[in-house]
Amino acid sequence: QVQLVESGGGLVQPGESLRLSCAASMFRFSTSDMGWFRQAPGKEREFVAVITWRGLKEYNVDSVKGRFTISRDNSKNTVYLQMNSLSPEDTAVYYCNVVRARGGTYVGNYSWGKGTVVTVSS
Repeated sequence: QVQLVESGGGLVQPGESLRLSCAASMFRFSTSDMGWFRQAPGKEREFVAVITWRGLKEYNVDSVKGRFTISRDNSKNTVYLQMNSLSPEDTAVYYCNVVRARGGTYVGNYSWGKGTVVTVSS
């Protein structure tokens, strides 16, 4: 069974940084496109960033471009999300998943993990 375990969230002040990690197992990580999503309170889950198995990256321009960086380490079956200049609007539960393109965006391919909570507040 595919396992996706997110970690690294926490409570930070506006302008600070966090690095999220997602440890993946039970599928061929090195040839999978991986993505980060987030769900803010009362909102739908949204795509944040994707990194293809070749290392190409794409971001949700409206929300995170220039502040977030997605990366991966295939030797550790782990995908990361470096988040800088955090604002209260970034407060959400963050999830990772194998992604596929659909309807002009990306969706998760497997069941969602528990996510990691990011709270940005002064």
